[in-house]
Amino acid sequence: MNRVMLVGRLTTKPELRYTGANLPYSRFSVAVNRTFTNSQGQREADFINVVVWRKQAENVCNFLDKGSLVSVEGRLQTSTYEVNGERRYRTEVVADSVQFLESKNARTQQSSYQGMNDSVSPYDYQQSSSTNSISVEDDPFADFGDSVTIDDDFLD
Repeated sequence: MNRVMLVGRLTTKPELRYTGANLPYSRFSVAVNRTFTNSQGQREADFINVVVWRKQAENVCNFLDKGSLVSVEGRLQTSTYEVNGERRYRTEVVADSVQFLESKNARTQQSSYQGMNDSVSPYDYQQSSSTNSISVEDDPFADFGDSVTIDDDFLD
C-alpha cells in the first residue's frame, strides 16, 4: 500500500501552473516537524515536496499562503529526468486531498501574537480586541474560569 499523510506548514506561497493540455497543477513544499528533539533540545523539520492537480491546485493557490497549516493525503511517487546528461531523481507526494487546517483569520491573528509579551495568551488578546471579541455564548471555555492556551507543539 502506498499512502502518505502529512500535517505541516507551507514553506512558500504556492503558484498555479498549467500543463501543455491546460491541466492546472501546483508544486509546493510542506515543513513537517519531527516527533523528537535533537541533542541541543531543538525540534527539527523535514521538507516534503507535494504536487496537487486540477481544482485542488486552484484552491490551494487561491486560499493558502506561506506558513498555512495543512493536512495532505496522497501517494509517494518517484520520477527520473536528465539535466545536462546527468540523471536526477525526484520524490514527491501526489496529493489526493489538501485540507486547510486554519482559517485566514486565525493565521492573521497568529502572526499578531508573535510580537506580544509571553504573559499574554492569544485567548486574552481575542477577548481584549474590539474587532475579534468572543461572546460568552460562543466560548466553549467560558465556565473554565482561566484562559486556555494550546501550544503549536501540541499538534506534533
